Amino acid sequence: RAMHELGIVFYIIRDVKEAAEANGVEHVSAVVMEIGEVSTVVPEYLQDCWRWAADKEEMLRGCELRIHTVPAVTRCGDCGSEYETVRYGKTCPRCRSENTWLLRGNEVEIKEIEVN
Repeated sequence: RAMHELGIVFYIIRDVKEAAEANGVEHVSAVVMEIGEVSTVVPEYLQDCWRWAADKEEMLRGCELRIHTVPAVTRCGDCGSEYETVRYGKTCPRCRSENTWLLRGNEVEIKEIEVN
């Protein structure tokens, strides 16, 4: 199951290393991720994979991975209300419409790279 997260970790490491090298940074102390509540990423698996993979890179040895969860919000195209996706799914709790779409909550992105 954690194979998915391991793949994501390799992408994160690649992007962080590129950004660090472009800015002349020798060591990264923390990476802050935004992970959507309904993304397919399991934060605990991501943390485990991160520790294993990051410590193999000189630039990232001991680097902390911080995860901010982005709540999933859905918008209704009929009545315009916004509601909690996880609680109500695709059906608008206000007007019962299914003409809805996810506004946010599916992100998997690097928000910050901290250096010391």
